[in-house]
Amino acid sequence: MIEVGDIREWRTHDVVDADGHKIGTLEAIYVDTSSDEPAMATVQIGLPTRHRLVFVPLDGAIVGPGYVKVVYDKALVKDCPAIGTDDVLPAEDEEAIFRHYGLTYQPGTGGERQLARR
Repeated sequence: MIEVGDIREWRTHDVVDADGHKIGTLEAIYVDTSSDEPAMATVQIGLPTRHRLVFVPLDGAIVGPGYVKVVYDKALVKDCPAIGTDDVLPAEDEEAIFRHYGLTYQPGTGGERQLARR
């Protein structure tokens, strides 16, 4: 598991897929609110004048010199529901991100969010 403190050091580094293709730039880390473990990262993608943030799960991610390698294909990540670079992920949109990757979404018993930005 990647430690939260360690992965913050990789902000602005490349995020690449399993084949080494650059997806974008690491923007932020989101932790699972039930465990406080890193769960997803936002990746800045797009043209210089039209950036957006997409989410990618960190399960199986590997940190290397100047990059974070994720196990998901570049095309799948780029098709993930996105938010603007100055936006916050609405709680009601979390489930769509998990569904996009075929992951189980489990909000808290009181409807709390599953993801929190760190």
